[in-house]
Amino acid sequence: MITKTEVHDIATPTGVMRTTLYRPDSKGQFATIIFYSEIFQQTAPIARSAAILAGHGFVVLVPEVFHELNPIGTILAYDDAGKDKGNADKWAKPLEQHDTDTQALVDFARAQSFCSDKVGSMGVCIGGHLAYRAALNPDISGAFCLYPTDIHSNTLPCQEGNDSLTRSGDIKGELVMVFGKQDPHVSKEGRKLIYQKLEQVNANFTWLEVNAQHAFMRDEGERYDAALALQMYLQAVAFFHRVLN
Repeated sequence: MITKTEVHDIATPTGVMRTTLYRPDSKGQFATIIFYSEIFQQTAPIARSAAILAGHGFVVLVPEVFHELNPIGTILAYDDAGKDKGNADKWAKPLEQHDTDTQALVDFARAQSFCSDKVGSMGVCIGGHLAYRAALNPDISGAFCLYPTDIHSNTLPCQEGNDSLTRSGDIKGELVMVFGKQDPHVSKEGRKLIYQKLEQVNANFTWLEVNAQHAFMRDEGERYDAALALQMYLQAVAFFHRVLN
């Protein structure tokens, strides 16, 4: 499908959140995928990922995940300065603010004539965590989480008992969890902790560990695995066609 791109400034309880929208350039209604970026916000690799998903028949929303902490339109570079700023933002924004962002995105999508009422979430790195977190919202039918960070460690700020791992039992939609075995950000012990929690709460989930490093989906840099990334896109598209049908 040929796609088109729009930019929307969405009101949230914590300020305006710029969101880039990708959608098929054709008539009809399409399910929505909220695509959560890395700490760097909407870089070129993130934009290309969103366009790929939209080209398979979805409306894709890419929000600025740290909109409260940066001027509108901020994109951080894949360098030490960008990494330091992105990590500082990650540790500064409470998870509760991400929750209200998710609800604002769901409400926005359902107000668009070209969107169906079905919404899913997907993300990479911190975005994988935010996709998992988004699934706490009962309006999210499914989440595809790629190498999600900080779920196991409970290092992101939140109210006591409101961390994502503790709240896992509140997820009613289906999950796909993908981890790289060579990812230093989520250890074997951390992966085991998440798996055991999902088993404990009887979650509906698929678990996949692959031989890859962190950020293997990012089509810039030494860690990119093109063949594996293509497999993940195909699995994500099939997953969302099924759960958002």
